[in-house]
Amino acid sequence: MDKVAIVILNWNGVKMLTRFLPNVLDYSRGDAVVYVADNASTDNSLEVLKTHFPEVRLVVLDKNWGFAEGYNRALQQIEAEYYVLLNSDVEVSHHWLTPLVEFMDNNADAAACQPKLLSEKDHDLFEYAGACGGLIDRYGYPFCRGRMFDTVEADGGQYDYEDEILWATGACMMVRAADFKSAGGFDARFFAHSEEIDLCWRLRLMGRKIYCVPDSFVYHIGGGTLPKNNPMKTYLNFRNNLTMLYKNLPDSELRRVMRVRAVLDYVAALQALAGGRIGDFKAILNGRKAFKKWLPEYRAVRQEIQSKRKTDDIKGIYRRSILWQYYAKGHKKYSELDA
Repeated sequence: MDKVAIVILNWNGVKMLTRFLPNVLDYSRGDAVVYVADNASTDNSLEVLKTHFPEVRLVVLDKNWGFAEGYNRALQQIEAEYYVLLNSDVEVSHHWLTPLVEFMDNNADAAACQPKLLSEKDHDLFEYAGACGGLIDRYGYPFCRGRMFDTVEADGGQYDYEDEILWATGACMMVRAADFKSAGGFDARFFAHSEEIDLCWRLRLMGRKIYCVPDSFVYHIGGGTLPKNNPMKTYLNFRNNLTMLYKNLPDSELRRVMRVRAVLDYVAALQALAGGRIGDFKAILNGRKAFKKWLPEYRAVRQEIQSKRKTDDIKGIYRRSILWQYYAKGHKKYSELDA
């Protein structure tokens, strides 16, 4: 069994692969085996990989299963102690892998960790999709050390310390294979978006921990699955976020949080309508409708998750509202949040 398997999920991403895969191979040689799991690409990804990157191991899937189930099916075919789930649009740095491996080796309570995620376009800025570690507020809104809503901070070393987080970015996550499997992997029904938050939250409930290890850093382009302000992305984010809350919140908080979220979601929909973003308006309403439609299917799932709960002390859940902090109080940075 390999120590580390770097697994890049690809769908029609030949341009990203040819641009960033050489660095991955150069900076992991001897330390990891590199896989590309292909989600039935219709471009020439497989031909390019076979011709120009023969050292890469291929996992060929029979259709586009999306991010969540694509990884689930690929990882079933890969034996390793640690998986590194790496987006194809990530540029790795020379010293990126060793700090992650050493941290996991030295911290048996860690199920997963992430590097510091910086912008590929501006190396001095954090990147939206994970920055220096992910958290959520009491109503399920995700944010990061280094990114609050659309405000992305410059990296001045202010978060250069290892810390527990709630979720590690799906753009570059090292996860212990045994933990990934014991948690049941990603929720395949999510298809894409929020699946890494849901997985990490379930792992936290099981008593495992998630960390950011900023001694490792990589550069991410972002928006590779769906571009920002895309109605489908809005739909998936609302549907999946509500589902994640339903699955993971304790009984003592579930009803109250869901009532507040209903109000906040309809306010967001009206704001989208007032701003002329008709696609987002419909996407928010349809996301809520889809959540309600499949809710009966998730009742047994919720019961199983809650039955495995080992702790209520989950670090990485901010007990206030970041909407209030950001819009009412003007706190645009993680370091400015009220305790």
